[in-house]
Amino acid sequence: MSVVATQPAGTPAALTPRLRLVLVLLLAAQFMLAVDFSILNVALPVIGAGLGFPLGRLQWIGTAFALCAAGFTLLFGRVADLFGRRRLFLGGLVVLGAASLAGGLAQSPEVLITARVFQGLATAAVTPAGLSLLTTSFPEGPLREKALGLNGALMSAGFTTGAILGGLLTDLLSWRWAFFVNVPVALAVLLVAPTVIAESRPAQRPELDVPGAVTVTLGLLAAILGLTQAGEHGWGAPATLLPLAAGAALLLLFAAVERRVAAPLVPPSVLGRRSVAWGNAAGLIAFLTETSLVFLLTLYLQEVLGFSPLAAGLSFGVLGAGTVVGGTLAPRLIGRLGATRALLAGGLVQTVFTAALLGLGADSSSLWLLLAATFAGGVGNMLVIVGFMVTATSGLADDEQGLATGLATMTQQIGITLGTPVMSAVATAAMTGTGTLAVLGGLKTAIALNAALVLLGTLTSALFLRERAR
Repeated sequence: MSVVATQPAGTPAALTPRLRLVLVLLLAAQFMLAVDFSILNVALPVIGAGLGFPLGRLQWIGTAFALCAAGFTLLFGRVADLFGRRRLFLGGLVVLGAASLAGGLAQSPEVLITARVFQGLATAAVTPAGLSLLTTSFPEGPLREKALGLNGALMSAGFTTGAILGGLLTDLLSWRWAFFVNVPVALAVLLVAPTVIAESRPAQRPELDVPGAVTVTLGLLAAILGLTQAGEHGWGAPATLLPLAAGAALLLLFAAVERRVAAPLVPPSVLGRRSVAWGNAAGLIAFLTETSLVFLLTLYLQEVLGFSPLAAGLSFGVLGAGTVVGGTLAPRLIGRLGATRALLAGGLVQTVFTAALLGLGADSSSLWLLLAATFAGGVGNMLVIVGFMVTATSGLADDEQGLATGLATMTQQIGITLGTPVMSAVATAAMTGTGTLAVLGGLKTAIALNAALVLLGTLTSALFLRERAR
């Protein structure tokens, strides 16, 4: 039987006007960052033609961003704890606005790639800093769960919005507006946030674990580079295996360093918590499966049903609606059932409706099944994501929230990066022959694996996560 949370004495039981404004500002920033992940996908061929990108370098527009966004997020999450979360949040927004402006004005591939690097670094700073400001501004319990539910819903909706908005801006205006759109949002948050969001940092600043920071950052960069190269060169290619091996070695070295330094970047006591370790495992699978499913269904809509890129993007508006519904329902379910049970319920729903997609056929009569299953699966996926965020950040002191949200953000980024190359490789290997039916067969094999992974994540969460008395 779950224990229903009660508010600690002295903490607000409802959103005050100031907290509402804090919530709006932090959610606006997180939504903008989520849009950034997918807004350029549709525009890549147009950007390549406009700036003269060689075809072999076009993927670096996405890779440069993903490497920095995922590789530096754990480091910046801890830096936020040590040097001030608001300071890092605002500084990251300045860099993001400037990099977006530079990207929109770019006249050469080199300038654009540099802009994407700084956009990724800014994302690695703003995301964990913003999430830790969210968790420290709202007390543990219903208010935090509501805030994290809205944050999760807007993040997932942002991925879908980015795909749609990228197509619209590219078609109606120019690909440059996919960069420019960030600038007014960043400016608006920067103008208001300093007067509303209080600084948050520990009274005594511990030392930064430099050896740990260097080894984990280099290890993540190498591992993520290997994962992104897998999508282009295959899993057995040296360009994939060498960085993956280097990443694994550096991450093992990082683990050894953390056991020996006085103030570790990731204290073993934190990572050893079941809520942190298994909560992040559930989150990794949630992000890996849903983002890669979007990739698989995009191929289905375009390669099997013959949809245009823009029409395929618009079809995922139903998935976006499902994530918003899931984000709205999640805090209520968590309040009634607890975070673990809400996560498990979401995992079961996502499993069932992902498996239902195995019924997709080679003609447009299957569209109703795709829309219904992606809506319901989106609801389930969002229950998992909000449950994971609540689980992975609960029970930790405020001075560890940057670390906790940095780990959660790293989990999110790696899941997003890992999903597409894994599912692409599976689908490609399973395509026997040529033609629409061969493509459909390969996609169904990958969809079956996707559903199996969701089920695995749900079963391991049921086995290893225990509802904490709150």
